[in-house]
Amino acid sequence: MSQARPQAWWRQARNDLDLAVLASDNGFHAQACFFAAQAAEKALKGAIVELGQEPPHSHVLDRLLAVLIAQGLDGEPLMALPLRALTRMTVTSRYPLDDTPPAELFDRADADQAITTAEAVLRWVEQLDQPSG
Repeated sequence: MSQARPQAWWRQARNDLDLAVLASDNGFHAQACFFAAQAAEKALKGAIVELGQEPPHSHVLDRLLAVLIAQGLDGEPLMALPLRALTRMTVTSRYPLDDTPPAELFDRADADQAITTAEAVLRWVEQLDQPSG
């Protein structure tokens, strides 16, 4: 299988994470949360593609991780991460809740948590390609 497609997922994940950091640094915390969630999702989907499978049509990070675990990967390092919270940010960071826009629902702490979680996911995926030992 060509490595071009998994690498495209990886490059986009890195790009989304970079945008999350840029957004957070400039006070756009809701957008930072969204792009951090996107980075984690694309990194996990890229790993699924690299294993020769089509990723499920899902934004649920726990579900994507379960696919990788079912393929024999050790997902334990990610199980302690707040993946559910990051998944929820995919929607709540984009659409108003009642009369409150997402820009008023997220702060720097939320963005920091989202970015830290996404960084951990990307590190985990990146180490999958490293020789063990």
